[in-house]
Amino acid sequence: MKQILSSIIIVLAMCLTACKGQQKQDLETKKEEKMETSNKEKVIALLKSIETGAQEPVGYINPNKYIQHNLGVADGLSGFGALLQQLPPNSAKVNTVRAFQDGDLVFTQTDYNFFGPKIGFDIFRFEDGKIVEHWDNLQEKPENPNPSGHSMVDGATEITDLDKTDNNKALVESFVNDILVNGKMEKLAGYFDGDNYIQHNPQIADGLSGLGKALEYMASQGITMKYYKIHKILGEGNFVLTVSEGSFADKHTSFYDLFRVENGKIAEHWDVIETIAPKENWKNENGKF
Repeated sequence: MKQILSSIIIVLAMCLTACKGQQKQDLETKKEEKMETSNKEKVIALLKSIETGAQEPVGYINPNKYIQHNLGVADGLSGFGALLQQLPPNSAKVNTVRAFQDGDLVFTQTDYNFFGPKIGFDIFRFEDGKIVEHWDNLQEKPENPNPSGHSMVDGATEITDLDKTDNNKALVESFVNDILVNGKMEKLAGYFDGDNYIQHNPQIADGLSGLGKALEYMASQGITMKYYKIHKILGEGNFVLTVSEGSFADKHTSFYDLFRVENGKIAEHWDVIETIAPKENWKNENGKF
């Protein structure tokens, strides 16, 4: 009997030791996973390095493949470096307000001081954990809030409804195509919950009523805005970004529009509008889109 008890005790001790060893290994694995830098974090760190001058985040860019779509910047990592060298010392400020991920693409909304105060959207494409491509849209930051008191970057930031990402992308795609590309204004009200619509465009007040007044004013001044084509639709949960090409005041234009969707309706909107430079002024041949 004593021999049997002794054997049981030995087996239990061995099991306990094995369990402790496994728990330690699991903790170490979780710690390693926690320490791994996400693509969102890489992008935020890279953008912040414009302000701080930190060198490590540049290592997130693939030095052998970096396709640049900012037409004012030369291609490759060398083009990015040359741009940073042109900045006046200690002039840059970078505050990334929102960051999202859709597959291998990370897209952000940032409040910059970058050759002057600007609001920008950036999109980065990753391959094997490295940044290999970049698109952006920049607009001068207004000094004053819009008619409803909103800035270009305030408002909701929480990402929710991850299970509805595809539905929300489809809704926004339909809205942009119906209203902005094809001008089917009779469908406009169906995309909104009455007049509950928060607007961050510097010139437009909240609600469909505010949008209507802005469009009327533009028409009275002979200012036209036309979307020709959607180039990208990116989303994470309740936020969807569209990248579109068109014209504003008869100038070739890139439109980046960020929408927040709530209960199947468009609830909030931010945008950045940039005039596309003539091709003879481009510093790379990759195109804006």
